[in-house]
Amino acid sequence: MTGKSTPTNRVERTATLKWVPIALMRVSALAQRELNQSWVDHLAASFDLEQLGAPTVNKRDNGYFIIDGQHRIEALKAMGWEDQQVQCWTYEGLTEMEEAEKFLRLNDVKAVAALPKFKVAVVAGRQRERDIYRIVKQNGCAVTYDDVDGAIGAVGTLIRIYDRSGPNVLGRTLRMIRDAYGTPGFSAATLDGIALLCDRYNGDLEDQLAIAKLSKVHGGVSGLLGRAQVIRQQTKQPLNQSVAAAAVDIINAGRGGKKLPGWFREDAA
Repeated sequence: MTGKSTPTNRVERTATLKWVPIALMRVSALAQRELNQSWVDHLAASFDLEQLGAPTVNKRDNGYFIIDGQHRIEALKAMGWEDQQVQCWTYEGLTEMEEAEKFLRLNDVKAVAALPKFKVAVVAGRQRERDIYRIVKQNGCAVTYDDVDGAIGAVGTLIRIYDRSGPNVLGRTLRMIRDAYGTPGFSAATLDGIALLCDRYNGDLEDQLAIAKLSKVHGGVSGLLGRAQVIRQQTKQPLNQSVAAAAVDIINAGRGGKKLPGWFREDAA
């Protein structure tokens, strides 16, 4: 009886794993993206060595030029580890053009979409995502791309509102949009704009009055966004700010007594 033969063929990379001194690493301005210092600061502040991975470099001109991983390397420098060595996938003798092509190929991957990542974070027990999930659910909505009542797919906007203004503003925003426009109102621009409105005017904003006024706009949420686009063209301000400004104008229209200060006049003040 003959045994099974052992495979001898191997799939091997051109690059090899080597220990590379951080002090000898360089960055090509032509073959790399521009450094994002805020991302470096974030990595350094929450650094986990187990998530470092193996950066990719190319040995040429008496140095090691970073192809992939410059932010991770800069974070290590910021932490005072410039005299250390890091295990890297190392090419030798690539041209700068070839480095750029390697960078594009290494980064030509499908990023984890915001919604699946959010749901995994909820399951993992991350406090921020779990609290957002709770607030959304309490207000009769759902974080989903599915065509269901109360569906909200703008996960990044929910997180931005929560981080910027806190859970109370997020809940208030959801209720105002829900009662004024229903599910069609849960676009990123409308969520962010109404959240700015709730955050700034706080106690001066009467929710039921705002809901009544916003719900009567001709065209519903499309009417609100249409007005916001006009304001955006006139002021050159971001769309979320323009949505907030349009909402203020709508709430103030035909209203006696004390009105909300105009959005951009308030900015100037």
